[in-house]
Amino acid sequence: MATIRLRNTDAWITEEEEVRAFLSSQGVYYEHWDLSSLTPEQSNSFLLSDSDKEKILSALTPQIEKLAKERGYVKWDVIALSSQTPSLDELLKKFEQVHTHTEDEVRAIVAGSGIFIIKGSADVGYFDVNLRAGDVISVPEYNPHFFTLTDERAVVAVRLFIDPAGWVAHPFEDASFTKA
Repeated sequence: MATIRLRNTDAWITEEEEVRAFLSSQGVYYEHWDLSSLTPEQSNSFLLSDSDKEKILSALTPQIEKLAKERGYVKWDVIALSSQTPSLDELLKKFEQVHTHTEDEVRAIVAGSGIFIIKGSADVGYFDVNLRAGDVISVPEYNPHFFTLTDERAVVAVRLFIDPAGWVAHPFEDASFTKA
């Protein structure tokens, strides 16, 4: 279950219904998937072959297709990041820049953990959404955000797209953003 840290007050939201209500109030889609269709190996591996990724997609097909039908996604894939990923730190530097997209950014966490840092409404400011296995999030199009890893430094996620060719990060300069 996701937890939220409000950066301007360092307050935490940890109760499931409060997390859902807060994210909804900020226009962020959230749900939690049952991952029992995954094998223990699929739930604990972070160095995946293309075949491994296809098996994960196959195991999650009913949930992926349901979300795709509801929200208009036409393509999906699996991304895996861990200490075994070549040039991980350089890759994370690219991710850890505030940016926007012309479509929503969707992640379904399959294993490990990650954090979306999202710009909220004026009264909220930036907030961190700490995601664990089963958490599914969609950051709205044009909403400033970025993704990074937790101290665990390992994540496997399903990404869903309306138009993968249009999924380009557009840098967003914001003086109100601080790394804290």
